Amino acid sequence: MSLTPDPRELRARAWADLRMGVSVVLHSEGRAVLALAGETLKPARLSVVAGMAEAVLAITARRAETLRAVPYDGDIARIALPGNADAHWVRAVADPADDLRMPMKGPFRVLRDGDAVLHRLALTLCKEARLLPAAVVAPVVPGFGPAEGLTVLDAADLRVPVVMDEVVSARVPLSVSEAGRLHVFRPEDGSEEHYAVEIGTPPRDQPVLARLHSACFTGDLLGSLKCDCGPQLRGALAQMGAEGAGVLLYLNQEGRGIGLANKMRAYALQDQGFDTVEANHRLGFEDDERDFRIGAELLRRLGFSATRLMTNNPAKVAMMENCGIAVTERVPLKVGETPQNAGYLATKAAKSGHLL
Repeated sequence: MSLTPDPRELRARAWADLRMGVSVVLHSEGRAVLALAGETLKPARLSVVAGMAEAVLAITARRAETLRAVPYDGDIARIALPGNADAHWVRAVADPADDLRMPMKGPFRVLRDGDAVLHRLALTLCKEARLLPAAVVAPVVPGFGPAEGLTVLDAADLRVPVVMDEVVSARVPLSVSEAGRLHVFRPEDGSEEHYAVEIGTPPRDQPVLARLHSACFTGDLLGSLKCDCGPQLRGALAQMGAEGAGVLLYLNQEGRGIGLANKMRAYALQDQGFDTVEANHRLGFEDDERDFRIGAELLRRLGFSATRLMTNNPAKVAMMENCGIAVTERVPLKVGETPQNAGYLATKAAKSGHLL
């Protein structure tokens, strides 16, 4: 085996680089670009990139809609960097925190010609690094990068499935059941670990009572009243304990897959009067950025092919079935409504199709 990092390892390195404000090089079919995350952009590095021809700030169509910038590329928009662009300008375009205080940010010159494949990849990497989906991108000559010590990624090499390895499992007596066992799964791409809490010894040849629960630091640990996550977590475990068997899949996809920092940004926007979906869109994210295929893979790795799924979200049912896990029953989980989260739950029902 070569000591050279493989594409998955380079992708994980790129996440760390972008979070630190270091540029990465992306290339595809003879084209190459330099990319930096807008959120962590350092002024000195921006001054170098801004002097390059065709330097742009790539943002998602969701963010472009808020800024009244036409996303000619469909799902993204490439905004030409103006001559006076500085790190403050980039952050103001990328981050909606001050949109209401300073709504006029244009006019923008949005590119409509050329290939946006690498710009799209830059935004994907920003999302995977749990940063705001905005990237400063500029063309460079193919071969640029190694001499400067930069991480170089080939777009074609990144179309590989993520493999999960079970690192360890151990007995963990729980308040709902002394017959608890925690399984830790680690993706080979260096992303977050995910966990499976097994209650009892569910038979592998029968549908298992299961829940896909996305991590919620504020709800699960702090008892936040803004969501129903904590009560859902404890309610699901309690029902599994009462039945004597079940599997709770604890997926590290905080804030519907946007990360804790971005979730707090969404909370701040909700305090300005936007609902949870509108807040995500203003940040540049979709309604829900989670990947429920992870849950299906973990169930399969544990030996299950069918489930009684505890959820109010039809999208989870559809994704499990699309991934080959039969859902024999949808088990409702209606707990945790408070005066503080009534609007949030209403939005999930009206805009995200949750059955509440």
